[in-house]
Amino acid sequence: MLDKIVSTTQYVANNSINVKINEEKINEFVKSIKEIKLSHWLSYSPYNLLDLPIEMIINLLLVYESIDFSFWGNPKWTIDTNNGKEDGGIALLYAIFKYVKDKNTTDFSNITKDEFSNILKGNVEIPLFEERFNIIRNVSRIVNEKMNGSFCKFINNINIDEELFEIIISHFPNFKDERTYNNKTIYFYKLAQLLTSDILHIREIKENIKVDYSHLVGCADYKIPQVMRGMGMLNYSDKLSNIIDSKKEIEVNSEYEVEIRSNMLVVIDLIKKKLENRVCAIDINDYIWSQGKNKNIKLKPYHLTRCINY
Repeated sequence: MLDKIVSTTQYVANNSINVKINEEKINEFVKSIKEIKLSHWLSYSPYNLLDLPIEMIINLLLVYESIDFSFWGNPKWTIDTNNGKEDGGIALLYAIFKYVKDKNTTDFSNITKDEFSNILKGNVEIPLFEERFNIIRNVSRIVNEKMNGSFCKFINNINIDEELFEIIISHFPNFKDERTYNNKTIYFYKLAQLLTSDILHIREIKENIKVDYSHLVGCADYKIPQVMRGMGMLNYSDKLSNIIDSKKEIEVNSEYEVEIRSNMLVVIDLIKKKLENRVCAIDINDYIWSQGKNKNIKLKPYHLTRCINY
């Protein structure tokens, strides 16, 4: 499936109308970096996550990243944490982590809607609340029914991304992330790749073992294309630019959305090749994501698509 992500997104890039890749800017970017060294976000142990046993961390990551999507809104969903007000994925992690620590369980199979609402209680209701509720219960039920109650034990000793990725997408239907373009199926699987990467990184950090995440392609979201556009590596048509800059919603599976996400992954692949494959695609992915905090890059709004994929 990872190969299909590469080939199908390349097809979109080859036929893209609204999004174009600027290879000159990519070359400038490659010349500006001699190497990419970036500590994985879990190594910073947000909310002291690393204090948990490895089994609980991995089981927590499964349920958390199953519902780690679509936070934008006006106002944006925000919660109070020990670090002050947080929003987005880091706020969701806090909410799920707090529940897991308080209840000493990662099993959400029997959680009620009221209980789940209380876990995610913020200034407004989180977007796609019903979808998140159904997904988190279903994920836990699959773990209980098919994995004897522990996802971590089920994937024990799997240290290669391709194997872990296939287990994730074959067992959990919520990770399906496909689109249609010119009547062809285009594959992304953003959250499945993110979960694969995070599990392997946490095992590397926590267990000090050798892992392989070199086959991952990249996580097609909204933040990385925003940064690539700010760096000039992606250029949008005037029509698409006006839609995004005026913060109008782009429909799921629209030509716009598929072209943005596809070209983003092709840029990562190009950077990887220009770096002579010395750096993994997922590390390039994470590095560019981190540049969203670089004040020297003038960022325009990111595209808005309401979905369960990112």
